[in-house]
Amino acid sequence: MGLERILDARSVAVVGASRDERKRGYQAVRALLDSCFDGDIYPVNPHEERILGLHCHPAVDAIPDPVDLALITTRADTVPDVLEACGKRGVAGAVIVGGGFGELGAQGRRLQERIVRIARRHGLRLVGPNTSGLINVHSGLNLVGLANVPRGDIALVSQSGNMGLHIITEATIKSQRGFSYYVGVGNEADIRFHEYVEFLTEDPKTKVIMVYVEGLSDGRAFLQQAYRTTLKKPIVLLKGGRSATGSRSVGSHTGALAGISEVSRTAFTRAGIITLESSDELFPAAEALSSLPPMHRPSVAILADGGGHATVAADVLSDDGLRLPSLSRATRDRLATVLSPNASLRNPVDVAGSTDSDPGVFADCARILLEDPDISGLLLVGLFGGYGIRFAERLSFIEEDAAHRMGKLVHELGKPIVVHSLYTFARPHALDLLRYYGIPVVDSVDVACRLMAVLSRYGHRLAATHRKTNFVFRWGAKAKSEGRALIDGALAEGRRSLLEHEAKRLLALHGAPVSADRLATSATEAAELAEAAGGPVALKVSSPDVLHKSDVGGVRLALEGRAAVSAAFDEILASVGRHRPGADVRGCVVSPMAAPGVEVIVGTKVDAQFGPVVMFGIGGILVEVLKDVVFRVLPVSKYAAREMVSEIRSAPILNGVRGQPPVDHDSLVRLILTVSELVEAYPEIHEMDLNPVIARPDGASVVDARILLRRNHHNGR
Repeated sequence: MGLERILDARSVAVVGASRDERKRGYQAVRALLDSCFDGDIYPVNPHEERILGLHCHPAVDAIPDPVDLALITTRADTVPDVLEACGKRGVAGAVIVGGGFGELGAQGRRLQERIVRIARRHGLRLVGPNTSGLINVHSGLNLVGLANVPRGDIALVSQSGNMGLHIITEATIKSQRGFSYYVGVGNEADIRFHEYVEFLTEDPKTKVIMVYVEGLSDGRAFLQQAYRTTLKKPIVLLKGGRSATGSRSVGSHTGALAGISEVSRTAFTRAGIITLESSDELFPAAEALSSLPPMHRPSVAILADGGGHATVAADVLSDDGLRLPSLSRATRDRLATVLSPNASLRNPVDVAGSTDSDPGVFADCARILLEDPDISGLLLVGLFGGYGIRFAERLSFIEEDAAHRMGKLVHELGKPIVVHSLYTFARPHALDLLRYYGIPVVDSVDVACRLMAVLSRYGHRLAATHRKTNFVFRWGAKAKSEGRALIDGALAEGRRSLLEHEAKRLLALHGAPVSADRLATSATEAAELAEAAGGPVALKVSSPDVLHKSDVGGVRLALEGRAAVSAAFDEILASVGRHRPGADVRGCVVSPMAAPGVEVIVGTKVDAQFGPVVMFGIGGILVEVLKDVVFRVLPVSKYAAREMVSEIRSAPILNGVRGQPPVDHDSLVRLILTVSELVEAYPEIHEMDLNPVIARPDGASVVDARILLRRNHHNGR
């Protein structure tokens, strides 16, 4: 069922309505009345006849008229019976504001699962539980109780009620723009983040979607929806919990390194989402995107009335990847006609006192700069708005005229202007006029710069759609019958991993460059296989019970000669026996020693929020010490794979240092794509470590491979 009858409800039953002003049931009815809700309100309380002048009903199923939405304010243990009554009445949805569900542990999870089953049996949808509620600002559907929420075109979907309150309050104080909807998702027991985003994508009253998220119940579905949404309207997102390392897996390096921030940051960016680092930037960014045209190139001009602010702005913009291009000779000549000889005509442009007696010069310069074809946006920093306060009151009128001119300029040229002012605290009329025209005015140089970056990033998203992925897997695609047999055979034995020679065989079936390994079950066989290899070999224990071979003395390298190989075989088995008595040892893998090169790692894991992800970075024994790795949510495109190879900090090593030739980047890109294909073809793959992979100028070779399996899989999660 769609969410129209919930977010655009025309009738609301308040279950637990009360005459006690301290209770949520009273506050909810009061908020609906105060917000001039344009639908019907039905208080539900079997012990009251009227509440705030409205007739009370004993139960939801006793209401004679159709009901779209129920707000449930009663205790958690009463919710199942209330939902049964809602189901009988044909209610479309219920907002469950109380806690006591999945957030409280096993008993709460059982209760939450129960109410979801009831809801699905009756075909009604649940907001929450444990939610702050929702608001449709345009219709007055206020189920939060927050008064005087400004009406506008920005929607907010938040996992935290306090963050929602903070953002709405900030907007009320600092901005002239407002909200279309607010939704507190709560526990996401039924309706998930991506469903709210889908509704808001098609909502004509919403131009920008803000999201505050700490964890996603279905991260892949969210990414898929965000990919579609950001082609139509921007999403700005603040991720809580970035410092957490997430759950760690001892099964692979990939599992140990894939923390929340490493995976989510790149995933959100690839979906076209604008991600932010600070809560203070969230609403200003949404405000800018809702009122200003995006920048189609990352080139900015700075117009300042002092060198300090200009210098700070230049640094911050550069850190965000924006350019400050040199101004054309024609632009500099035009600026010289309106500025004093002391002014700096370079970018940043410093008016150097030219505006002290005539702040209208700012508007003249803004036109000249934005008419330069190499400039995509303008950042004005300094005292604008304060000239009438600082110097002479008559200058206020000139500033107001300049504000009008700059506001019209944005719409005329289709290029954005963002203003930083030291005088926002005084609320001069000139700054209010800028806001009227949709020009953001902020009191922080850093935030002003971030808004320019946000406009550039969304412009880049629209221009680079072909480089994005829709995050859709084709499960089972390109599976090989022999590969299918390898995995099925391991699972049939009760194993949760492939043996190394099996893993390499699976990789080879899909075209990966692997060493020519053979399994030896005796010292004599190992010696014979080593002799046939015609060079030095490595010997590694083969056991489903031993994942980290080196830790138990299960590896010997650079062995030559039958005697050395035979002795190493016996030593490995003895060492493994001492460290892991009773381990199922199948023998030793005999592997030719790889030619030297740069050691890298390619791996995969199943992320709890986003499903399968792939990792690339510098490998070898120091991988978890250096942590020079990057992640992408699978599947990946050729462009994304190439981006991964060039993105790690140690990329210069791959490009060749101290006279060494560069490694073959194409072979690494092909290997990443092969790994993506493997996970898509065999959903049972839970984690994969190819470490080390030796990268050389003439190609790459997988020296060691580990593949962990899972019997049950669902949607890649």
